Amino acid sequence: MTDLSVLDYLRRELAGTLEAGDRTHLRHPTAISRLLGFRVTAIGPGFATVAAEADPELHANQQGTVHGGFLVELADAAIGTAHSTLMDPGESFTSVDIRAAFVRPVWSGPLVATASPAHLGRTITHYSCEVSREDGKPVALVTSTVMTLRGERAEGR
Repeated sequence: MTDLSVLDYLRRELAGTLEAGDRTHLRHPTAISRLLGFRVTAIGPGFATVAAEADPELHANQQGTVHGGFLVELADAAIGTAHSTLMDPGESFTSVDIRAAFVRPVWSGPLVATASPAHLGRTITHYSCEVSREDGKPVALVTSTVMTLRGERAEGR
């Protein structure tokens, strides 16, 4: 078995070069990402792009547009993936808050969430994430604060 950093693990996953036994200390992909069909499409230190296919039969609200909760979950996945690339063994993290502004509707089709740190701190990091539809226009602007946990605070998380 090979223990990899989260960043190296995700880079290998994107390149299709993961080998049997390759692992990292955090779970990738997460259960919720598998359930919703999210996939990492770009990765770097503190940066991630996560994509999904919006299906109105699965993701629409009463008005027929993609539910805001789905858009926020996609952004949260991108933010969490971005922050996970900065974690060393023995470290974990938790979201402190998340805020979304919905700027235009989307009914179906490909969505892309791109997250990067607006401010990178030792313990508290602020992220911004744009969720865009197929034509490149943003549908949601999301910000989140993430707290890095170390030592006993990271155990079991």
